[in-house]
Amino acid sequence: MQSSKRVEGWLFDVYPSNVGEVTVWIIGENGERVKLRDEFQPKIYVSGKQDEIEQLASGFFSNKLIASWRFAYKYAQPTDNEKSRVLEVTLKDCKKTSVFTRQVLRQGDYLKYQVHNCDLHGDRSYLFSHNLFPLAKVEVETEDSHLKYTLKDSVRYVHYPVLPLRVSKLDVKIAKEGKLTSFQDPIKEVGATQADKKMVLNSGTEKQKLLQLVSVVKELDPDIILTSGGDSYLFPYLIHRATLNKVIDEFSLNRDDISSISKVGRSRTFFSYGRTFYKAATMRLYGRVHVDSHNTFILDEADFDGLFEIARTCRVPLHTAARSSIGSSMSSIQFYQAIKDELLIPRNKSIPEAFKSAYELLVGDRGGFVYEPQVGIHDDIAEVDFSSMYPVLMVKNNISAETVLCKCCPNSRLRFPDLNYHICEKRVGVVPKSLDLVVSKRLQYKRLKNEIKDEALRGVYDRRQAALKWILVTCFGYLGYRNAKFGTVDGHMGVCAFGRDTFLKAVRMAETRGFEVIHGIVDSLWLKKKNATIAEYTDLCREVSEKIGVPLNFEGRYKWLVFLPSKMHPNIGVLNRYYGALENGNVKVRGIEVRRRDTPRFVYNAQMEIIQVFASANNSREFIQKIPEALDVVKAYRQRLLDGDVPVWDLIVTKRLSKHPNRYKQRVSQVIAAEQLMKEGAEVHAGKNVKFLFTDAKNKKYRRRVRAEQLIERGVKPDLKKYLLLLYASAAGLLSFAGYTTEKVYESVHGYERENSQITDFLL
Repeated sequence: MQSSKRVEGWLFDVYPSNVGEVTVWIIGENGERVKLRDEFQPKIYVSGKQDEIEQLASGFFSNKLIASWRFAYKYAQPTDNEKSRVLEVTLKDCKKTSVFTRQVLRQGDYLKYQVHNCDLHGDRSYLFSHNLFPLAKVEVETEDSHLKYTLKDSVRYVHYPVLPLRVSKLDVKIAKEGKLTSFQDPIKEVGATQADKKMVLNSGTEKQKLLQLVSVVKELDPDIILTSGGDSYLFPYLIHRATLNKVIDEFSLNRDDISSISKVGRSRTFFSYGRTFYKAATMRLYGRVHVDSHNTFILDEADFDGLFEIARTCRVPLHTAARSSIGSSMSSIQFYQAIKDELLIPRNKSIPEAFKSAYELLVGDRGGFVYEPQVGIHDDIAEVDFSSMYPVLMVKNNISAETVLCKCCPNSRLRFPDLNYHICEKRVGVVPKSLDLVVSKRLQYKRLKNEIKDEALRGVYDRRQAALKWILVTCFGYLGYRNAKFGTVDGHMGVCAFGRDTFLKAVRMAETRGFEVIHGIVDSLWLKKKNATIAEYTDLCREVSEKIGVPLNFEGRYKWLVFLPSKMHPNIGVLNRYYGALENGNVKVRGIEVRRRDTPRFVYNAQMEIIQVFASANNSREFIQKIPEALDVVKAYRQRLLDGDVPVWDLIVTKRLSKHPNRYKQRVSQVIAAEQLMKEGAEVHAGKNVKFLFTDAKNKKYRRRVRAEQLIERGVKPDLKKYLLLLYASAAGLLSFAGYTTEKVYESVHGYERENSQITDFLL
């Protein structure tokens, strides 16, 4: 039993500890880090035929996992109009939820019973049941073995203070004995950096270094430990070395008195949006938060401000928010909303797609609307963009699994364009309720960012809105995802139909005002009208926003804008491949080398410098006049490469493995590099990035074509012809609309014509 106390501060960490208990960490207003305990037993639900669930309940008296049970009334299925009588089971231990779920399913031969709310982890279940969220301002009062919360915050707040958390960066150097580091190599040096304090541990035995690290972390007392590769390598390595040195029981970086770093979950490879990803298992700290910069998406996109915003808005613990996909974070909001609405969360998605004829599929399953771009360079063009079009349409039109083709409103006036499917008018779905919060907060942050004069605060608001943007970007795709609990394929198609209808209405209104559509894709339009004023564009946006109900924003007017052609078909434009200079001084690029993750730094720098040359042009005429100056940039980079002035690290190429190297039929560059690493004992997984240097790209002995970055040794020479080809190709890509090819760039750089065969031999 904990002594009675009252604490006011911010909720920092929550996790199940002992059976029937969770540990809660509060950062007090005075800076004190306070540890509290609370009794907690999770609830899960079982539905089925009444006589069968009663029979199931009769055997619960002997089940040691159950604390108590009773019958309750809930919406058992998302599409139900009335509550059903279900079993509410309170378990003794959060960690036994999956065990009990399997027991029930096996007892019913996986057919009789449906188990609900069983996918919630203990920390999330605790937060939901107490209406709490990470970093919430709370007042906590201890009452016997319980905590009583007074919430002094809201997930809807946008003016919440930025909590000054202590962040330590942990860095370990390994005394490498082979070509690659391994768990068998001893620790050379350990560094810990916090604010302006840096501590380096490089003396004594390895055992002493490990124990000194524990002491340093205890002294610095960070809230967040930031690592590079902490999940995949660093922490597993330190745990292994601590085990060898027989100090594993003393090696704890937790704030809590738990004696080890826990591995949560398992490493996995998964496929999403056409790409293969690898996700390492989480190395979990208790009372502190471990953030691995190599295993996080949101930190790369929006820094810590974005991470905190996701944790608060989605009610996701910080260590989970740092690693989870945006889809998982969005699911968390939906789960909370479902519990609030007394709707049970299904274990598996159970709503099938409605049957469609071939004609209905042809009409309905068409994606977004596109206007093919007019290839070439353009003047007098401005861009307008629908703000969060699909999320707004999902909220506006109440699109969710339980509302599309509902049983209660067959005569609803709210219907999909094209397919004419009806949407419920009697209740608002879980998906639009969840998205409404995100849409409204992001609009507020964007408004505040534009209004605020404080540069630092403007940056905070910008990072917060950027984090929420990713939820809105993925929510449409997630609606049709096969495992989304409240997803619906029919709703997914309906959003596209509403989007096409909205897009075409905006186009007609623009054309009525004399604008020509040069390009349009899903939710963005590039409009041309000679001598049009900014006021004309903003008036159009205001009219569209008012009449259609989806915000249309004026993104800016271009000094010039280039739409690039297809490499295979020079007369056909590529939908998302363009670059241009805005009147406000910004440059916008899409689909070219500087936007690709596999572009070496050398080529990136060259192409950016070329674009900056063109950015000084005020119109298409001046742009054309600057082509010789842009080619001079190519010539300068060529000379730097030939003179050996380009660091080898600026030539590194990064490629992602879409499958395990052994499953490739062709020995492409990334596979060769991966095989080199595997030969030296490294672990290589599908979804991981492989970095390498081209050393002899056309060598018949494929192993000599590239060298993995980790295996590059002094004296290794890059394949100059390969990198010159990449340089020329990047310049040709920018000028392809004007008839430039890689060969023509080569000729221009060298200042004289060469025979095509000679050029081809050099380039290829």
